[in-house]
Amino acid sequence: MSSTFPSPVTPSLKKLLIVVFALFAVLALDSLYLAGITVLEWSTGRVLQDHFYQIMFLIHLVSGIIAIIPVVVFGALHGRNASPHPNRRAVRAGLALLATAMVLLASGVALTRFGTFELKDPRLREGIYWIHVIAPLVVIWLFVLHRLAGAGLRWRIGGIQAGGALAFFVLVFLLQLPLSSGIPLPPASSVSARDFPKGALAPSLARTVDGNRIPSGILMMDEYCKACHADVHAQWAHSAHRFSSFNNPAYLFSVRETRAFSREITGSDQIARFCAGCHDPVPLFSGAFDDPDFDDRKHPTANVGITCTSCHAITRINSPRGNADYTIAAPRHYPFTYSGNPFLQWVNHQLIKAKPEFHKVSFLKPLHRDPAFCGTCHKVHIPAGVNRYKWLRAQNHYDAYHLSGVSGHGAMSFYYPPKAVHRCSTCHMPATSSDDFGATFLDGSTQLKVHDHQFRAANTALPHLLGSPEHVLDAHRRFLNGALRVDIFGIKEGGQITGTLTAPLRPEIPVLQPGKRYLIEVVLRTLRVGHLFTQGTSDSNQVWLDVTAESGGTIIGRSGAIAEEDDNKGDDKNHGESRKEARKKARVDPWSHFVNAYLLDRRGNRIDRRNAQDIFTKLYDHQIPPGAADVVHFALAIPHDVAGPVTVHVKLQYRKFDTTYLEHFQGDDFIANDLPVTTIAEDRITFPVQASTSSPREVAGPEIAGSGAGDGKKGRQGSMAEKVTNPTVPIPAWERWNDYGIGLLRKGDKGSAKGELRQAEHAFSEVERLGQASGALNLARVYWKEGRLADAGAALRRAARHAPPAPPWVVAWFSGLVNKQNGYFDEAIADFTRILDTDFPEARVREFDFSQDYRVRNELGQTLFERAKRERGPKRRKLRESLLNQAKTQFQHTLVLDPENITAHYNLALIHARLGEPELAEIHRKAHLQYKPDDNAMERAVAIHRRANPAADHAAESIVIYDLQRPGAYGLGGERVSK
Repeated sequence: MSSTFPSPVTPSLKKLLIVVFALFAVLALDSLYLAGITVLEWSTGRVLQDHFYQIMFLIHLVSGIIAIIPVVVFGALHGRNASPHPNRRAVRAGLALLATAMVLLASGVALTRFGTFELKDPRLREGIYWIHVIAPLVVIWLFVLHRLAGAGLRWRIGGIQAGGALAFFVLVFLLQLPLSSGIPLPPASSVSARDFPKGALAPSLARTVDGNRIPSGILMMDEYCKACHADVHAQWAHSAHRFSSFNNPAYLFSVRETRAFSREITGSDQIARFCAGCHDPVPLFSGAFDDPDFDDRKHPTANVGITCTSCHAITRINSPRGNADYTIAAPRHYPFTYSGNPFLQWVNHQLIKAKPEFHKVSFLKPLHRDPAFCGTCHKVHIPAGVNRYKWLRAQNHYDAYHLSGVSGHGAMSFYYPPKAVHRCSTCHMPATSSDDFGATFLDGSTQLKVHDHQFRAANTALPHLLGSPEHVLDAHRRFLNGALRVDIFGIKEGGQITGTLTAPLRPEIPVLQPGKRYLIEVVLRTLRVGHLFTQGTSDSNQVWLDVTAESGGTIIGRSGAIAEEDDNKGDDKNHGESRKEARKKARVDPWSHFVNAYLLDRRGNRIDRRNAQDIFTKLYDHQIPPGAADVVHFALAIPHDVAGPVTVHVKLQYRKFDTTYLEHFQGDDFIANDLPVTTIAEDRITFPVQASTSSPREVAGPEIAGSGAGDGKKGRQGSMAEKVTNPTVPIPAWERWNDYGIGLLRKGDKGSAKGELRQAEHAFSEVERLGQASGALNLARVYWKEGRLADAGAALRRAARHAPPAPPWVVAWFSGLVNKQNGYFDEAIADFTRILDTDFPEARVREFDFSQDYRVRNELGQTLFERAKRERGPKRRKLRESLLNQAKTQFQHTLVLDPENITAHYNLALIHARLGEPELAEIHRKAHLQYKPDDNAMERAVAIHRRANPAADHAAESIVIYDLQRPGAYGLGGERVSK
């Protein structure tokens, strides 16, 4: 019966069927190539997609879209003709074939991002992708069933056609497959044929992959990126990276000074390349920076900052030295990237969106997740080619983070996070909600997000200077808020370090006596900081403690006040105000406690212009490491006529630039320092004061008032202190004592200035009394610093036996130091080796890795060296040389992590000499001399500055007391304070 039924494929449909077969043949061959590349990528872990792959995928995409209409039309007409056919098996197979073909085409359309219709959920896209992969196999199976149930298959002809197609596919595949490259994605060459002169990028360490210039247009494609990454672009547009170059008024001033210095010394701008590798990558790599006529305001490259491509085209971190030691290459792009034709640009974006893997591997490499990537520019040294003197270390975020407990690499920190923080982006690029093309599920969220490219940190000056939207400044302020903690911890009688301490304040508050002098103990503790605070431009950052003591609305003590504008006489422009008076506007009292690094040049002048070429040494460094603390002492005398309670308010204030630097770069436009001031943390306490008619000689010691109940206590003369109420402190008492002890311990490291160790010992004893193992452990730190080795050993044993014990790796570190000092070298070697092996289950669970703590490696190397010295004589030569080689290996590991480490170079010079390798010994001897600070010359510069600057001289002491009633202090208004 079926043989007499008219064929459902009419002559006209047969022509359409040929078109459908041709399109599916193209798609089949193309899919074989694409699938082959995908399988190889999965099996090798390499990205093999290249320009040819993108062309093949474009053919796949176009063929699939073209096939939609012929397939739909043929399926509809053929289905209508076949629907009454008595061969129901063939009809059912045909209908299933049509339905599956439609699923195949529909899934392809769903995976294509058309702009008006995009599926962004990665999980949904993955499911549809697998439908699209499996559907062709089902189509083939159903086509075979359909033909077998109907007209049959011509196996021989089909086999010849399929074999020929397959052979063609294999040939094309093998010709295009980069099997011999040996690297995941061969870096593209820069497109210009003009080579940089040898050393043209020095003294920056940045380089291009082939030594060629990269045209600026390739590095300035931010608008191209914006088309798919609008949210990220909007964030970056207000970031400090966007304004890193000559479009930053502060940097413009400083780099102009460096360029002028360079021209004076060398006759060219070469020295300023030291800055350009990080701040001005586009003019540097395009060659514009070296043009003598380069206009730093109007040149197209001068105001672009760190562009998207400047970061994302970096292909390699060359070393951990910093100073832009990276390699960059002109990135490879998809077809039609540079086309000006709107349609071809649309095709280009469709290719990227539909097949983004090549784009991802080109612009988001594993190195971008590595803190060392940030370290290339946030770790700085000043080479002799810049300062015309010698190598000097400058700012260094990277090592401070790397050696901290935050990173999980530091083996001797005071505090550790629950788990190591492996990336800078965790803090500085938090996940934010976005519907950008690149958005994905971050931080375990079910919401699509991107990493915030505003790079929120502490630059509150730029948003103000550039008039950015308020939300930009707010983001930085929120980031700063609570990064540290201020705790008014205790108070001492007599206003001296050795006075009797009442602490912790709250719940207990002493009743103060009129006419007596006290020392207020303020503790600063870093909380959400992964590197030194303040870091960055730590010489011009202005971070200080603002302290006010008042009673009855009258200020009786002040430190850290800002000079008010009405302290001056009128307006500079309208009333002829002197320049000196104008400079005082909004200037912080120079006798305040500043959390900064105070830098000097060789002539003893302060570095106050961000003039890197002149940096020579530090007068002092008040920065605080992560998970550490500082203690600041403030002296306050209670006036005889004070009748009510005394309130002390302490704020940690932050302003990006101090007034001197602002005046420098604003020049004639400077009126006052109006940069925003951010309060990072604060604390307030109210002390009851004994009301008495007694003469000052009759006043006795303080009574104690209960903070929580607000009760005053009766004094010895029968008078009553007014009731006060203070909020409770949520910090555990042991932690407050611990922070206090840490701050005291850290005060000074040389000679007799080794901190307030007696007071630190008392603080840590309280921690131990309160049941914390860190008390005994930190007592060991104190005893080690004092040289009390027996006491240190006993404290370490208590810390290890405590339930729960102190961090065993820190115990092992100090045990190793004590064993080494006592001459127990084998035991010390075992201690240090265990740390480097991270042989602690708890540490591994918390993702710590102490093998990268090169301080431990140096101690192990020195201990092995000392152990080798004991193996004397020819009979012990083999063991001696084995120990020396083991020590050498440790110091070589250190140099991998820190190439300028002077301890490693010094010891390697000694070891190579003992091993009979004089050439190698000389290399390390010279390196040690190159990197070793010139202490004698530095002491001379420090002495000059201290003689000329009383406030800085005072702040540079190892133990400093800030007088809240210093004559002339800002904010006291010149009033006479009774003492």
